[in-house]
Amino acid sequence: MAASSVRGVSRVLEKLENSVKNGNYYEAHQMYRTLYFRYLAQKKYKETLEMLYNGSLLFLEHDQQISGADLAILLVDVLVKSEEKDYDGWTPKLCKIFSSISPTTPERDTFLAQALRWSSNHKTFGHPFLHQCIAQVYWDEKNYFQARHHYIYSKDGQGCAKLLIEFQSTQGFKCEADLFIAQAVLQYLCLSNKITAYQTFTSYTEQHPRIKRSGPPYLLPLLNFIFFLLQAIESRKLQTFAVLCEQYEPSIKRDPCYVGYLDKIGQIFFGLKPPQQKQGGLFGNFFESFLRGLDDSDDETPQASTSNLQEMLLHTELD
Repeated sequence: MAASSVRGVSRVLEKLENSVKNGNYYEAHQMYRTLYFRYLAQKKYKETLEMLYNGSLLFLEHDQQISGADLAILLVDVLVKSEEKDYDGWTPKLCKIFSSISPTTPERDTFLAQALRWSSNHKTFGHPFLHQCIAQVYWDEKNYFQARHHYIYSKDGQGCAKLLIEFQSTQGFKCEADLFIAQAVLQYLCLSNKITAYQTFTSYTEQHPRIKRSGPPYLLPLLNFIFFLLQAIESRKLQTFAVLCEQYEPSIKRDPCYVGYLDKIGQIFFGLKPPQQKQGGLFGNFFESFLRGLDDSDDETPQASTSNLQEMLLHTELD
């Protein structure tokens, strides 16, 4: 009896596929939705997922964007209701659907938002692998802004670096080579993702045609700051962090967002308290939080370590 049921389902799905191939799109779409509700009521999650996945791609292959996107959204709905946790298995499939939906189709954004929400059961901002795959789709479409956004939530530092190099080289000014990587690294650190931050910085500085260095001294001071910041995070020494920010204040002030990023980084990696907003301005408030943190620091030889760091930074900029 079970075998007979399977054969019956196969015949129905085959009929649906033929309807799409013959151009009977509306009839096929309505039948897919009918089966979706029927299978869902019977909790046949596996069968429902496969039916919606194949059906969505079939419609999209025939440029039936609305129908294909509709089944894709239903697919994510089933992933949620079935509490499916196979993120690695379903992420490539979701990205294949996403890449097949035209960027001009409004439902594409709805599908992406719901897919990320489903994967957020694994990570707060969505599964890193899903973000990585979506970033690659946007990159292929030359949508650098969205590609960069999703790379920041991924763990693919090398891919992000290559994207940033192409983004900066094709759409940025020559003087912005350091700004592109600095913002990305600081944003990774604000997400507590120091490993990907380091990978991105290393790959970018080694491969960017205007930099091509594996370590300091860099010609651009902001790159030296980012390098030493990553080192300071490994040591977790607040005083080192404070001296770095003081010495590189002109570079930090090139982008108003950097102070906010560094404040967050100070709280995450160095135990700083949130700065109190006073008349001294954002940067003044930022350094006031350093002073409060230094008062609580347990370093035994703060003056000596500060002097040594300042001397090292001076030699780096002079070389």
